[in-house]
Parts: sequence; structure tokens; C-alpha cells
Amino acid sequence: MNKTVYKSARGEWLSFDDVFLQIKAFMLSNPQFDYKVMVGTDSQVHARSTTFVTGVVVQRIGNGTWTCAKKVNVERNMTNLYERISQETAFTEEVLSEFTESHKLKLVNIVLPYLYKGADLQFEAHLDIGSSDRNRTRAYVKEMRSRIEALGFKASIKPNAFVASSYANRYTK
Repeated sequence: MNKTVYKSARGEWLSFDDVFLQIKAFMLSNPQFDYKVMVGTDSQVHARSTTFVTGVVVQRIGNGTWTCAKKVNVERNMTNLYERISQETAFTEEVLSEFTESHKLKLVNIVLPYLYKGADLQFEAHLDIGSSDRNRTRAYVKEMRSRIEALGFKASIKPNAFVASSYANRYTK
């Protein structure tokens, strides 16, 4: 099995271990900041396939980001909206689950000495769904949020789910 599945913003192919080391280095370079590790997936249906892209964005609030993405092509056009949203959520869950308790603890320990100076670390799932009356995905908000929250992560939806609706979306075309 090929473990090199993520592509960094610099164009490097990375394993999850590499992704984690780069996130850790990014945070160690300025540990006194507030950080968000955000994961979200978007999809695009093509003529004979559906492309799913899961973005990982580490935001140093007010002072830059580190990003990478994981692309998966399913060899059929998934036109059922529920199936596609459910699969997007599953890919997001898969990447979030790679952040084991040990990984999370190592990242928390980076900001821990700076907590009283404003440093923080949060993990979020960004779901490409919305609750407005005009959004066709509103019927799935409760279920998809519950799936993410059952894993112990915060779930953000549109308009706050920019990793899925903007960053990952850019790479699905």
C-alpha cells in the first residue's frame, strides 16, 4: 500500500507521518500562537468518476498557514447527494482519525507553556454542508455533525467550513 498520499502546498508527496512532522515543525517555529488544525473534504462529479479532495489546513491565527491535500478518485459518477456528502464526511473522519491521542498530545505540548499568553490548539472538521433554507444539504447537517462529534472533534458547516468549501474545492476540478 502506498503511504504517500498527501500533497503539500510546495508540491511534495507526503505520508501522514511526514504531514505530522511538518505540522509539528510549523507549530514549533512559533509556539506562542493560537492554532487550528482543520480538515475538510469536497467532491466533484465528472462524466465517469467522482473526485474527492480532503484538505488539511493548520492556521496560525493571524500569522499564516500550512496546508496539504489528499485526492481520491472513485471510478463512477456519484450523483446521489446523500451518498456523496456521506462519503465526504467519511474521508474527513479518516484523516482526523490519523491524529491519534499521542499525536494530539504532542501538538498540545507545543502550545502548553504559552496557554496563559494566548496560545491554544483546536481541531475542527469542516463539512461542505449548510443549514440555510436554500441549501440542499440542510437535511444532512445533524447526522454528519453527530458523526464528527462522536469522534471528539468540533464540526463546522457553511459558511464557516472554508477548508471543505474553498480550499479542498479548488483541487476537485
